[in-house]
Amino acid sequence: MQNLNKNIILIVLFSGLINACNFSSQNQLPILGNRVAEEKIIDGKLVVDTIYQTIPAFSLLNQDSIEVNNEMLKGKIYVADFFFTSCPTICPVMKKEMIRVYEEFKGNTQVVILSHTIDPDYDTLALLRDYASRLGSDGKQWMFLRGDRKQVYDLAEKGYYASAMVDSTEPGGFIHSGGFVLVDKLQRVRGIYDGTSTHEVDKLMSDMELLLKEK
Repeated sequence: MQNLNKNIILIVLFSGLINACNFSSQNQLPILGNRVAEEKIIDGKLVVDTIYQTIPAFSLLNQDSIEVNNEMLKGKIYVADFFFTSCPTICPVMKKEMIRVYEEFKGNTQVVILSHTIDPDYDTLALLRDYASRLGSDGKQWMFLRGDRKQVYDLAEKGYYASAMVDSTEPGGFIHSGGFVLVDKLQRVRGIYDGTSTHEVDKLMSDMELLLKEK
């Protein structure tokens, strides 16, 4: 449990550091992750574009056995998190907070929520479908994703700056981050928020409103 709390704290601190360094105005969210400068010649002039890191390509199944991938998320903003249904520690609190996010943006076709299980052996699609129903999800706007464990863990680390791993010494047998990750319409990470904190989730919802207005 101590290690898990450290992971949560590190993610929140990392997010705060990036935010502090990159905010250019109160109405613009930072873009997290690596970036490279790309030089182009346009009309005989040298132009330097900044290319930002995006979510790696993925293909997972949701609770209704429907494939979910990057392509279907184009033009939408979404919130991603990691959990497992038998989690005895932070997951119940995270899901309580995510219900607030879902209810706030319910019916908005530009907003999606993706919850990734880190225990695919136990969390079958049938169990995820039941879990979604018990949380009040319609299964379309808020989806519960399952896939190969390595793929999900790699996606957490390389795409969402989150931790997910097996640890037999921890309650439930796993360690995972408690962050809610905000992704924009170009699939760039724009913020990470502590999913166990009502204050942080309030900030997430406020930032989602900003992101929806962003061109």
